[in-house]
Amino acid sequence: MPSVNVLENKKAMVADLSAKIKSSVSGVVVCYSGITVEDDTKLRADLRKAGIEYRVYKNSITSRACEEVGYVELNQQFVGMTAIALSSEDAIAPAKILKQYADKIDTFVIKGGFIDNGVLDQAGVETLANIPSREVLVCKIMGSMKSPLYGLAYALQAIIDKNGGEPADAAAPAPAEETPKVEDAPEAEAVVEETPAEAPEAPAEAPATEEVPAETEADAEEAPTETPAEPAE
Repeated sequence: MPSVNVLENKKAMVADLSAKIKSSVSGVVVCYSGITVEDDTKLRADLRKAGIEYRVYKNSITSRACEEVGYVELNQQFVGMTAIALSSEDAIAPAKILKQYADKIDTFVIKGGFIDNGVLDQAGVETLANIPSREVLVCKIMGSMKSPLYGLAYALQAIIDKNGGEPADAAAPAPAEETPKVEDAPEAEAVVEETPAEAPEAPAEAPATEEVPAETEADAEEAPTETPAEPAE
């Protein structure tokens, strides 16, 4: 019989693994048979970079932990050399990374997994691995959001080019600037009224031209008086 300490230690490991599975968005169970030390080191490094915990437990512990969280269907997968990969952020990353090694190592086999409180078989995990990564999906979403903005920019540029380089919105305020000119109209009338006021000065100079004949008549009267004075001598 196992000692009390062994049982308590096993219960603690089951409780710890159960808590990790509950807090994970996805998990994948694999058979790691036949993987070399070099490939295993690279695999663990890739999973660690993606924030994925990859660990080998005793099958009894992993099976009991899956029962406690409701993934009883996975119990049949915990036979032989099994390991489990858990991700708390990216649901696709575990399946995608593990499938890369399963494709090049014949004995490295994906057995099953879980995502969103649902159990996946081998085919389900491989389908999940073919989904684009979160970074790719984010880029696609951002691209679809920017495309209407690009279309609007092209349309505005076409309007600017059509108007000879002047933006369409620059000409819009022009009517608002012309409206105050209606209030300036009375000042224009005032200028028109001042012009006739200067007109009567022109006739005032006209009588000055009539004085010229008066000087001519005076000269004509003096001329005959001097002419008869010669015969009197």
